Amino acid sequence: MNYTKKRWIILIVSCLINLCIGSMYAWSALAGPMAKELNVESLAIVFSISNAIGFVGMILGGTLNDKFGPRWVVFSGGLLFGLGMYLAGNAQSVTHLILTYGLMLGIGLAFVYGCTISNTIKFFPDRRGMVGGMTTAFYGISSVIFAPIASALNHSFGVRSSFHILGVVFMVIICAGAFIMQRCPVGFVPEGYIPPVVTNSNSAKDKTPGEMLRMPIFYVMLILLTCGATFGMMIISNAKGLAINMVSAADGTATLFVSILCLFNTAGRLVAGSISDKLGRINTITAALCIAIVALVSLLLAEPSQSVPLFSVGLILIGICFGTFMAVFPGFSTDMFGTKYNTVNYGIMWIGFSLAGIIGPMLLSNVYSTTGIYRYAFLISIALAAFGLLLTVVYRKMAKKA
Repeated sequence: MNYTKKRWIILIVSCLINLCIGSMYAWSALAGPMAKELNVESLAIVFSISNAIGFVGMILGGTLNDKFGPRWVVFSGGLLFGLGMYLAGNAQSVTHLILTYGLMLGIGLAFVYGCTISNTIKFFPDRRGMVGGMTTAFYGISSVIFAPIASALNHSFGVRSSFHILGVVFMVIICAGAFIMQRCPVGFVPEGYIPPVVTNSNSAKDKTPGEMLRMPIFYVMLILLTCGATFGMMIISNAKGLAINMVSAADGTATLFVSILCLFNTAGRLVAGSISDKLGRINTITAALCIAIVALVSLLLAEPSQSVPLFSVGLILIGICFGTFMAVFPGFSTDMFGTKYNTVNYGIMWIGFSLAGIIGPMLLSNVYSTTGIYRYAFLISIALAAFGLLLTVVYRKMAKKA
């Protein structure tokens, strides 16, 4: 079989599947109407659990992938994701939603996300950054596409039927796509690609999860991911509220700001992934952190002045930087720890993103509820970005000795 050609089909299918599972981030279009159905004030806990459980699902899915291959892991994940979405439409309580949308869908998503990205990267040793960028970009753009679709379904059929329709559609697409997925042969090299000569035998060795956890450089990368994702999740999770409270944006304008942020987040993933193949992962991450500081300073200055241009610049640059981290880290992890165990290894690395998903939104909401302004959250984020820059220096020194 000509895997050099078939790998492109696997990449396209992986992108389509990730477009489906990224619909989780269209939760805001479903949460409001469902909260009214259940007569509760907020369903934020459901989304938080679905997001936080991700690393558990990725590690478990990675372990199963190593034993049974990506086809059955993606198929199982598609069943869990679709059933979780469908059964959420039958929910009679918040607990029911937590069990279906929070846990079942969240674990199914993690099975699929970790497997599609990590397995596809193995087919592209020559374009790891590009593949990481494309697969995560389709995941990121999904909310822009499916949020209005979910809203239209709510209007036409009601929120419960919306969950049912989306659940069935996504289950069919993901499970059908799973049969195109294939395990990458050990030692696969695309036609025409000459692997770089590695002089350090230790760097060339695939690291097991246990070996990776014993390497100090792993913790530097983990904290670096947490820093970069924290300010990204902080802004993305509260973009609409930021627009309303900082620049007095009307509801429609605030929604437009959210769409702009998502689009530049997607663009950052696509562009940064390919750039990192040429400039190097750590150089790309360093550039992203420098841009992030400019972005956060722009937001800091926009708050007292209610400057729409400054706010727009800050939002756009944050989207690009967050997208960069999401696109570069799959290849970054594979470069450092090898391809053989990368599905599990990247699942462990994803703990950094899960932590950021808790810390970022909580930081912004707590600062605003306590002080009535956002500037202290921006100052803390600037410090995090600066600390991230320091970690890139530490990484470079440790990588030379690895």
